[in-house]
Amino acid sequence: MAAVQWHSRDRNYEAELQGCRLEAVPVEFGDYHPLKPITVTESKSRRGGRKGSTSSSSSSSSSVAPDPLSSMLDARPPHCPMGLHQGSWAGSGRRKRRRLRWAQTLSPGPPNGAEILARFTTTEKLSINLFMGSDKGKAPSPGSAVSEKVRTRLEELDDLEEGSQREMLNLSQQDYVNRIEELNQSLKEAWASDQKVKALKIVIQCSKLLSDTSVIQFYPSKFVLITDILDTFGRLVYERIWSMCSESRLQPDSFSADDVNDTAKETCLNWFFKIASIRELIPRLYVEAAILKCNRFLSKTGIQETLPRLTAMIRGIGDPLVAVYARAYLCRVGMEVAPHLKDSLNKNFFDLLGSFRQIHGDSVQNQLVLQRVEIPVYLTLYSPAINWILQCVSYRAPEALLTEMMERCKQLGNNALLLNSVMWAFRAEFVAARATDFIGMIKDCDEAGFPKHLLFGSLGRSLSCADPPESERLPILNEAWKVITKVRSPQDYINCAEIWVEFTCRHFTKREVNTVLSDIIKHMTPDRAFEDAYPQLQSVIRKVLTYFHDFSVLFSMERFLPFLDMFQKDSVRVEVCRSIMEVFIKHQQEPTRDPVILNALLHVCKTMHDSVNALTLDDEKRSLALLINGFIRMVSFGRDFEQQLSFCVEARATFCNLEPVIVQLIHTVNQLAMETRRVMRGSHSRKTAAFVRACAAYSFITIPSLTSIFSRLNLYLLSGQVALANQCLSQADAFLKAAVSILPEVPRSISVEGKLRSSEGFLLDFINNFLSTLLVVPDHPEQGVLYLVRGLLNMVQDYTWEENSDAKVRVYISALPLLAALSQESYLYSIPKVDSNETLYGGDPKFVAEINKLCETLIGQVLDHLKTLGRDEGVRRQSNLAFSLFGCLLAHGDLRNKLLNQLAVNLWNLSHKHGYCDTRTSVRTLEYIKHQGQQPNMIHISEMALRLSLQTRA
Repeated sequence: MAAVQWHSRDRNYEAELQGCRLEAVPVEFGDYHPLKPITVTESKSRRGGRKGSTSSSSSSSSSVAPDPLSSMLDARPPHCPMGLHQGSWAGSGRRKRRRLRWAQTLSPGPPNGAEILARFTTTEKLSINLFMGSDKGKAPSPGSAVSEKVRTRLEELDDLEEGSQREMLNLSQQDYVNRIEELNQSLKEAWASDQKVKALKIVIQCSKLLSDTSVIQFYPSKFVLITDILDTFGRLVYERIWSMCSESRLQPDSFSADDVNDTAKETCLNWFFKIASIRELIPRLYVEAAILKCNRFLSKTGIQETLPRLTAMIRGIGDPLVAVYARAYLCRVGMEVAPHLKDSLNKNFFDLLGSFRQIHGDSVQNQLVLQRVEIPVYLTLYSPAINWILQCVSYRAPEALLTEMMERCKQLGNNALLLNSVMWAFRAEFVAARATDFIGMIKDCDEAGFPKHLLFGSLGRSLSCADPPESERLPILNEAWKVITKVRSPQDYINCAEIWVEFTCRHFTKREVNTVLSDIIKHMTPDRAFEDAYPQLQSVIRKVLTYFHDFSVLFSMERFLPFLDMFQKDSVRVEVCRSIMEVFIKHQQEPTRDPVILNALLHVCKTMHDSVNALTLDDEKRSLALLINGFIRMVSFGRDFEQQLSFCVEARATFCNLEPVIVQLIHTVNQLAMETRRVMRGSHSRKTAAFVRACAAYSFITIPSLTSIFSRLNLYLLSGQVALANQCLSQADAFLKAAVSILPEVPRSISVEGKLRSSEGFLLDFINNFLSTLLVVPDHPEQGVLYLVRGLLNMVQDYTWEENSDAKVRVYISALPLLAALSQESYLYSIPKVDSNETLYGGDPKFVAEINKLCETLIGQVLDHLKTLGRDEGVRRQSNLAFSLFGCLLAHGDLRNKLLNQLAVNLWNLSHKHGYCDTRTSVRTLEYIKHQGQQPNMIHISEMALRLSLQTRA
C-alpha cells in the first residue's frame, strides 16, 4: 500500500442533519391509537361428550386483561387455625386437602414444630428405652400361605413385649433428636424393604416414649419429634392400601368404601387388627390415630365412629400433660381427615376442661417437686396443645362461640391457662371487640399459676392484628401498661412490652410512643439487661419504623436516640442502623435540610461506616455504601451551595473507608457546580466562579484517594467536563492532564464481581469518551498544538498492551474522526462561552497541516500493523481492522484525493480477501456508497463504488 496524504472531508453538519431527518407522513389513525387500552376477547365453548351433542360459545370483551393470578390470591384471616380459611376444604372433593403438620402451622396460632423445639429445651440428660423384640421374624417367602403370614406376624407382634431391650441413657437434647431422626429413617428403610412388622415395632416403641415425663420441660419437643414418625407411618400405610386400589381408577378425594376391592379392604383390616392387639393404651391410641384416614377404605362412617371411641380412650390417661397432647394429636388428625366432624373436637375440649383440677392434684405436685419445676413453668407446657385444640374448635366458628368460651372461663374462676389459649385461638377481630372484657377477666385471674403479663401479651398479639373500638384504645393501653411496667424480670418485661409497642404505634402519637420507649429504657438499662434482649429491642425499633415514616417526628422523640444507645453489640447496632436507613430511603420523598434529621442520620451512617474493617466482605461494603449514598442524595440545602459543599466536606471525612461513598460525594459536588452555574447565571459571576473553583478543588483533592483506577479516570474526565462547562479552563486542563498521566497505571486485568477480566474493553471505552471531550478543549497558550491529543496518543503508544491485541490500533482509528472534526471551520458541538480551537485558530492552514500530518502518522501505524496480520492466525483480525479503517476514510476523509481513494479501495479488498467480513454489513455499506455517489459533486464516490466488489470465503 502506497503512502498517502490525508485530507479531511469538509463537513456541513447542519445540512447533514437535515438530510438525515425522516420525512413526515400523515397517518390516519381511525380507531387505532398506540395508547388505547387493548380489548381482550374471551371465548368459551362447551362440547358435549355424546354423539350429536351441540356446542355453544360465549364471548365477552374487557378493556383490562384478565389477571391469571387473581384467582390464586386468597387472604388468610388473622388467627385462622392452621392457616385454613374459606375454600381451604372443598366439599366437592376437587381440591386436595392440606396436610396440617405441626411443622406447617402458620402464625398466629400454636407454635410450629421449629418454634416448639426451640422454646421447650432442657439441659437434663434424656434416655430412650426401646423393646424391639427378638429378631427371629423374617419377611415371609413369596410362596408362603396367607394364613402363615398372618400367624408369623402376630407372633412377632406378641414378641414386642418379650424381646430384647435397648436402652440409651445420658443423651443430650441434640443426641436425643438425632436418635429419633434415625428411628424415623429406620422406619422408612424397613418399609421399603417390605419389613412391615418391623416398621410397626418402631412406631409402637416410639409411641411409648410419649408416656415418659421424666424430663417434663422437654415433653412438647418430644411430642413434635414422635408425632412426625407417626405421621410418616400413617402416610406409608395409606399409600400402601391406596396402591392396591390403583386398578379401580379411584379419585383420591371422592371414592367410597364400596369402590375399594377386597384385597385392599383385607389389608386395611389387617392393620387395624394388629394395632388393636397392642396392649398398652398410649401406643395403641396414637398408632390408630395415625392411620385414622384408612377408615375410608372400610366404611363410609368409619372415621365418624372411630373419633368418639378414641376420644373416650384418652380419658384413661392419668397424666394430664400426656392426655392434653394426646387430645391435641387426635384433634389435628381429625381436622385433617374430617374437618366437618365437630362433635369429637368439642368432646375433647370439654374433657380438657374437666382435667384442669388434676393439675393441682398430689400426683402432679409431687412430680413437679421431684423435678424441681415451678407451677408457672409447668403450665406453659400445656400452651401449644391447648392452643391447637382451641383453634380446631374455633375454626370457622361464629362469634357467639367466643362469648360461650369466655363464660366457661369465668365458671372455672378465670383459669389463666384457658383464657390465654382462648385469646390465641379465636379470630383477632372477635378478641379485639371484647378487649375491655378480657382485661377485666385478666385482672380477676390468680397470678400464682400463670403470670398476668403473659395474658396481656396474648391480648396484645390480637390487638396488633385487629383494632378495638376507638373509645376504648387509651384505657386498654393504660390498663395493660400498669401491669407490664410492674414486671420485675427484664426478660419477661421486654417480651410483653415488645408486643404492645405495635398497638401504641398504630393508634397513638409520638408522645405515647416516647413514653413507652422511656419505660423500656428504664427497665432494660439496670445491670445491662438489654444485652440479653437484643432481638426484642430490634423488634421494637422495626415496629416504630413501620408506623413513623416522618423522620422529623421520629427524631423529635426525646427517647428514640437514647433507645438506640442500648444496642452496644457491634453487629446488632449496625443491623439496627441499616433498618433505619432502609426506611428513610424508602419513604423519604423530598430532599431534606432539617438539622435534626441530618445530625441523627449522620450518626447512624457513621455507625455503619465504622463497622467496616479488613475482614468485612465486599458485598457488605457495597450494601452499606448503597444506604449511605441514598442518604447523601436526599440532602439538599437549596440555594445555600456553600452549606451543601461544607456537608460534602464533612461527609468525606466521615466516610473515608467506603470508596463508593467517596465517588458519590464527587458526583454530588460536580452536580452542585453545574447547579450553581444554572441558578446564579448572570449574577454574582465572580462569587460563582470562586465557588465552582472550590468544587473543582474538592474533586481534585479527593479523586487521588480512590483505589479503583477506572473510578479515578472517569471522575477526572467528568470533573474536567464540569469545569469546562463552567469556563474554568485551567481547572479543566488540570483534570484532563491528570487523567492522561495515570493511564500507564491501568493494569492489564481488573476484578469485576470477584472475577478477573481484561481491562482493555474498559480502557477503550474511556479513551473514546476522552477523545470526544477533546474536541471542545482549547489548546493551552503555553503548550503546543493539540498537546492533549498528542499526550494521550503518546501514552497509548507507550502502554503495555496485551500480546496479540489490536487495542492500540483501534485507538488510532478512533482518533481519526476527532482529528477530522478538529480541522473543520465549524465544530459539531461546542460549550457556551468557551472558545474552542475553531475560534482560536480559525481554520489556520498551519493548524490544519499539523492535523493532517498527525492523521498520516496514525494511518501509517495502522497500515504497518495490518501487514503483520497477514499470517493465517491473524487474517480475521486483519479483515476487521481493514474494514474499520475503510469506514473511517469513507466518513471523514476527502476521497477526491486519488491516493486516499485508492487506499480506501485497497482496504475494502483487503477486508474481503479472506471472506471474513460480514456480508450483510458489506452489502449495506456498498448500497450506501452507491447512494452517495448519486448526489451532486460525488462523481469520485460513484467511480470508487465501481471498483468495490463483494467477495465470500471460498
